[in-house]
Amino acid sequence: MKLSAALDTSSTKTAICVVNSRDGAVVFEASVLTDPAIIFEALAPYLPRLDKVGHEAGSVAPWLHRELVSLGLPMVLLETRQAAAALEAQRNKTDKNDARGLAHLVRAGWYRPVHVKSQESHKIRLLLGHRRTLKRKLLDIENEIRQSLKVFGLMVGPRVQRATFVARVHELVACDRLIAGVTDCMLRAWEALWTEYKKLHHLLVQMVGRDELCRRFCAIPGVGPVTALTFKAAIDDPHRFSKSKTVGAHFGLTSRRIQTGTSIDIEGHISKCGDGEVRTVLYEAASAMLVRSKQWCGIKAWGVRIAAKRGHKRAVVAVARKLAVVMHRMWIDGSVFRFATEDESAAEPTFNNPTALATAM
Repeated sequence: MKLSAALDTSSTKTAICVVNSRDGAVVFEASVLTDPAIIFEALAPYLPRLDKVGHEAGSVAPWLHRELVSLGLPMVLLETRQAAAALEAQRNKTDKNDARGLAHLVRAGWYRPVHVKSQESHKIRLLLGHRRTLKRKLLDIENEIRQSLKVFGLMVGPRVQRATFVARVHELVACDRLIAGVTDCMLRAWEALWTEYKKLHHLLVQMVGRDELCRRFCAIPGVGPVTALTFKAAIDDPHRFSKSKTVGAHFGLTSRRIQTGTSIDIEGHISKCGDGEVRTVLYEAASAMLVRSKQWCGIKAWGVRIAAKRGHKRAVVAVARKLAVVMHRMWIDGSVFRFATEDESAAEPTFNNPTALATAM
């Protein structure tokens, strides 16, 4: 008789439930500390009959998953949105009931397994996350200084660069001791954040420079070090996707469909599922390719044609999805980015070819 189990984990406590795979009867329930050794000890008596042990993706899930797999438990990581939707049917939400509901999901096989990323990918994501946080806080303080000084008619100016930002603010507030004293506190915090941000950004650029795959990604117009490293960390294992075209859907860059019966069939906006940060950097890269990059390529030509028919924003989303597909295929094949075929190169719009330019615009 096989058994199915599930864990409902938090940072301190873990609820365990083991059910009979045949009729769903509860065999064992307990609440233990969130420690791999303690959890394994609780499940050890049932190990020979355990088919699967499921738990939801979360902050401690990658560490817990790796440790329990190394101890010999047949672990499976459950997709959170599907698990949450299934557990909403319960009248009372408790850790015990959640563990029981997850165990029944595992028993029925009605779950979507989640890929557990490697430690290397999590380290890269740590670097990207801390750099992103410092940048956001830096911009918050900078904008606060700019806006608060406008009340007194002191305009920092839009063209002031970060290298001269502190000197410019000091120059503006020098005439008032109170304003200068208050602003100096903000400027010291801004300088500290700017210094640490530059360290993390320098580390990121060094990491990309040493990585052959990221260097190939950066050869794509619009794709920079942040986009290349973010995409690599999010994919982790390219072979987990059987087709490159599914990568766009994985990051929520394909349209959502709502269909029921014969009366309703709607092609909605993009689903926005998956990693939002990857979707953001791909969108920024696509926008840079279409607007800022001077290099012509087949993808850009395709995006320009879509922009002429459907609008700029739709074209950027389409190019972002295409970039995800192309980057994945480059990873699988070990190939480099091909800017254009001979036919596409001949169709490049130039000022010497007004007809082609008008068509592209």
